[in-house]
Amino acid sequence: MKIAPEKINDLGPERRKAVMERSMEDISSIFEDVRVIVNDVKNRGNAVALEHYRKHKADIAPPDLEVSAEEIREAYRVVDPKIVECLKTAARNITKFHQAQLEREMWSIEVSEGVLAGRVTRAMDIVGCYIPGGTAVYPSSVLMTVLPAKVAGVGKIVAVTPPSKGMVANTATLVAADIAGCDRIFKVGGPWGVAGLAYGTETMPRVDKIVGPGNKYVTAAKMLVYGQVDIDSPAGPSEALILVDETGDPELIAVDFLSQIEHDPDSAAVLVTASEGLAAKVCEIIDREYDTLPRKEIFASSLSKHSYVLIAEDMDQAIDFTNEYAAEHLQILTRDPFITLNRIKHAGSIFMGPYAPVPVGDYASGTNHVLPTGQCARMFSGLSVDDFIKKPTFQYLSKQGLAGLKDTIVTLAEAEGLPMHAMAVKARFK
Repeated sequence: MKIAPEKINDLGPERRKAVMERSMEDISSIFEDVRVIVNDVKNRGNAVALEHYRKHKADIAPPDLEVSAEEIREAYRVVDPKIVECLKTAARNITKFHQAQLEREMWSIEVSEGVLAGRVTRAMDIVGCYIPGGTAVYPSSVLMTVLPAKVAGVGKIVAVTPPSKGMVANTATLVAADIAGCDRIFKVGGPWGVAGLAYGTETMPRVDKIVGPGNKYVTAAKMLVYGQVDIDSPAGPSEALILVDETGDPELIAVDFLSQIEHDPDSAAVLVTASEGLAAKVCEIIDREYDTLPRKEIFASSLSKHSYVLIAEDMDQAIDFTNEYAAEHLQILTRDPFITLNRIKHAGSIFMGPYAPVPVGDYASGTNHVLPTGQCARMFSGLSVDDFIKKPTFQYLSKQGLAGLKDTIVTLAEAEGLPMHAMAVKARFK
């Protein structure tokens, strides 16, 4: 599989558009089908999931939808103890990083004499975490979704994950959920799981927010229930941009490039550099390594559809392109990555220096791997404690404080045709 460098200045409008859009998912074709499922769950509750999962268990009953304590104990007996210890290590780091995000519970300022205004921080009561469990199983995603909610102080955390034959949940997922402190786990995936969390069923509680990665059906369902519940940012296939100057190591860059396109056929990897020689060398190494790769069909698809090696005329152009691309994962491999960091405006998570490949954030450095894709890093951040808290404001006014604002409020209320708004202030001075 050949990949060749291209100059940014030689990209035509359509080619540049394709680079920027990469694997942004068009869910319009499935939206109505998913809407039918979501509305069906809203109206009929458990019955819809039971009908759907009869393919896994002919005599399925409502208790089969929830993971039991015995299933979790059995999971610990099955999962390799080394994996359990590694999940615990990752959990400690993730917890420590997210604890640092906690803000003051309350603050206030005197806006003017007699006018005190401030803000308090309150955690959500109950949230739902979607955990993939179909063709790909990611117990690390359990830690990344449940632990920030736990640190934020959410009252109850519920997870949903697709089951396999016999209504069995993935054992590593169950162990990770237990380590993270998840309160309840349901073996319901796809739109059925999302809708169950959004509207509640006879067994599934209704939540305030749904977070976590999933396929396009999960994304469509989350978008359909948004407003009924809050959701995190829309998620698409994994993507990474590697920003490199002439000091980069071509061998490491090639490995990092390939590591980011093994997720699925729609993953995207982009290398941007001002060094033509380095770009050519990386392409040579990718071509050389291709024949040794497992699951070639995934690599072939990602390389041909959404992956590029791009040459900028200088590092200024390379950085401008990086900001426009707004990658989910951004690697900075420059002489001084901290100086480069100062010029980065848009990225989901940033990996700096030759010893911070993207997998460190996927698993164990503590930062979150639930990140915005498809240029959504322009307006969304990765999952954090902030996703699970609300920040209501408050104010306390003395009579003197209200007197100082009286004329301003009355004048503006009357100008907007709201006389009772004005009266609510004037009545306090009769």
